[in-house]
Amino acid sequence: MTNYQAVYYRDPAGREPVREFIEALDEREQASLDNQIDRLNLLSDEVPHLPFPHSSQIEGDLRELRCHHGRSLYRVLYRRSDRLIILLHVFAKRSAQVPEGEVQVARERWLDFKARMEADPRVPPRAAGRDAP
Repeated sequence: MTNYQAVYYRDPAGREPVREFIEALDEREQASLDNQIDRLNLLSDEVPHLPFPHSSQIEGDLRELRCHHGRSLYRVLYRRSDRLIILLHVFAKRSAQVPEGEVQVARERWLDFKARMEADPRVPPRAAGRDAP
């Protein structure tokens, strides 16, 4: 059984917006989000999704990782690409529904990721973070 690997989406300029968001939080909030992200690395073909309340489907293959620290709620939007789990977008959740604007950011990053990963040759910088194969 080979586990999936969670990696940060990397934009065309080489930035990793999810990593940058998390690193701007205080250390305890960072640890809370990092612990939830680590749960994604336990997934495999046999266990392809975290159960609710840890994760839920947004639309199609787009899912949200539900994170909290005290009263602060965060959502990490992600999709799977073969054995990689691409962490596309993160935001502080302040309403019952995931705002359409946040979902749109994840959609656009996914399209960019796919376009660069499928280019022949691949277009630098690599569309997935430094831990990606």
